[in-house]
Amino acid sequence: MKLYFSPTTSSLATHIALIECGADFELIPRFLANEETRTPEFKAINPDGKVPVLVTDDGHVITEVAATLYYLARKYPAANLWPEGDLNAEAEVMSWLSFAASTLHGSRGKGAEAMDHAFSVVDQKLSDRDWLTGRYTIADIHVFRIYWKFKTALEAPAGTYPALEAYHDRMLARPAVAQALDVEDGFKP
Repeated sequence: MKLYFSPTTSSLATHIALIECGADFELIPRFLANEETRTPEFKAINPDGKVPVLVTDDGHVITEVAATLYYLARKYPAANLWPEGDLNAEAEVMSWLSFAASTLHGSRGKGAEAMDHAFSVVDQKLSDRDWLTGRYTIADIHVFRIYWKFKTALEAPAGTYPALEAYHDRMLARPAVAQALDVEDGFKP
């Protein structure tokens, strides 16, 4: 497989999932700062000009974070990132993927109050558990990436979201997360 990515963007979630799954993949950087996702060559792959783009072994192109995460979780069931066969748990994961894409990611453009509300929802949900659905899934990967990227923009004092902050630390302790962050740190435009 091939992952077209730009360091620290939404494609980080797909990168983490690829590592969690033990997938064989090639990283292909496309730096947003250099507008490399706006070239005709890249737009032939993804007309929306965004990353991530996951190209499967059979050449199928998958765009959007939630879709790439879903594909990987289903392709690699041994990674246990999808609650296969439990309809309620599957719906809960889908709910978190939707929340991450629309509410969490969208909150940054709506200002500090919207970001605070979105992070508070996650913090409340995590108040009695380690993972969003009670077990580690692709939803955790997606939500983590957004919080990791946007937490400094809110400038909330430490302790504002205690459960979310502890969750962030748990995610950073995962080998796949540490590896993806380390690898992406090595790519410069």
